Amino acid sequence: MQEQHMIELAPGLRIPAIGLGTWPLTGEEAADAVARALGNGYRHVDTAANYGNEQAVGAGIARAGVQRDQLWVTSKFNKEDHSRDGVAAAYERALELMGLDYLDLYLVHWPNPAQGTFVEACQGLEDLVQAGKLRSWGVSNFKPAHLQAVFDAGLRPVLNQVQVDPEHLQREQLEFHAQHRLTTVAYSPLGRAGDFLSHPAITAAAEQYGKTPAQIVLRWHLDSGRIAVPKSASDVRQRENLEIFDFALTGQQVAAIDALDTGAGPRLDADSFGH
Repeated sequence: MQEQHMIELAPGLRIPAIGLGTWPLTGEEAADAVARALGNGYRHVDTAANYGNEQAVGAGIARAGVQRDQLWVTSKFNKEDHSRDGVAAAYERALELMGLDYLDLYLVHWPNPAQGTFVEACQGLEDLVQAGKLRSWGVSNFKPAHLQAVFDAGLRPVLNQVQVDPEHLQREQLEFHAQHRLTTVAYSPLGRAGDFLSHPAITAAAEQYGKTPAQIVLRWHLDSGRIAVPKSASDVRQRENLEIFDFALTGQQVAAIDALDTGAGPRLDADSFGH
């Protein structure tokens, strides 16, 4: 197994740069994919209450038999739990479903700004960390205005998980993250349709390094300082997703892929969508 690249979120807190996304896998399909992924070398698994697969992901982790302290496990909670007591209850439910004693990272899945309680949810997460029950907390799908409200409350997430791919670079979002030294996790890092995988900016690099276009895009995320959580239930793809630590793109190659950005926003707008 190749040595995996780790990103330091805080002193003593290091996260594997490639994680296994698990949406929309459920049931035995999810458990099997997680168990095989851990067997194939993954050490970072990403799930959420809304995916309906926390129990299956936990079963896959148990089946793989990897030592808990060698794993990074992330989950997320929904808007009905956006209160200090609600977060604590959601966390206990997640641990019970997954059969775990703690999570490495717990995220507010969507800000749901119309509800107006995402800052309180973040405070609930900070409570869990301060109590020694949770290693770290973060947010997902938070726009700069949402993040600023959290910062203004004196709270500091370790990362924001957002949609990023070569055609949806979200430059203003990423610039805000950079200004505030906030780590970015890219979900759907390979896009959905994947049309850009055939672009010469990607295929030329793939040919040069003897890699697949998808491997080039994952390396582009890493070389840009991002964590990526691609979903894959295929053994071949799972292994390929981890075989990206033996080369690096040049600055020119990274810029060429950046140039594929269409300027389009994420598929779902966090000011109007949430759960």
